[in-house]
Amino acid sequence: MDEEQLVLVDEDDNQVGTAGKLECHTGAGRLHRAFTALVFDGSDRLLLARRSDSKMLWPGVWDATFASHPRVSESYADSVVRRMPEELGTVCGIDYLLKFVYHVRYGDVGSENEVCGVLAGILDDPSTPRPAPDEISEVAWVTADDALGDIRKDAMSYCPWMLAAMLLLDRAAGSDGYPRLAGAIAPWTSQGAKDILAGAVRAHMDDSQWRYVR
Repeated sequence: MDEEQLVLVDEDDNQVGTAGKLECHTGAGRLHRAFTALVFDGSDRLLLARRSDSKMLWPGVWDATFASHPRVSESYADSVVRRMPEELGTVCGIDYLLKFVYHVRYGDVGSENEVCGVLAGILDDPSTPRPAPDEISEVAWVTADDALGDIRKDAMSYCPWMLAAMLLLDRAAGSDGYPRLAGAIAPWTSQGAKDILAGAVRAHMDDSQWRYVR
């Protein structure tokens, strides 16, 4: 990890300073601002992206679709718009959905200690992703049913922040503000899906280690 400066926050996402990326992720970490972006296609499939094996935390684990950190004075949406072509080699419209706070360790290597914004968009042409190999080793378009079936079998092959984000999608599903996303979000908000996702989140961290912010 380089020494990019990340935005330190309190648990209500108020900025309290900055710190280097490595400092924010080693040991117990320091609470900082982050995002996870969910990219769907016109058939409501989710783009999964396997994290590069060179990643310090959760290498080789599936994420949806990519995650990074806003810069100082940068909104969550602005940070996704900046980062998406760098990681995926493509762009699409992005909507901010919600955020949550969580703290989970990756063995003795380090931690994710973040207020995590969740954003989503629809990529009209699913053939366009060209992932950066130092960030993403492979991508796959999956239906909710197929992804949930695999998550139920092996929760540890998925990033904890992705699982928490998907579990919280019902917070955005009923809003009139995301009509294009309604069909993509809906399969993740059934009771069966939520049961699978809740169990998967608990495989990584207990209920005291994360919560919805707003």
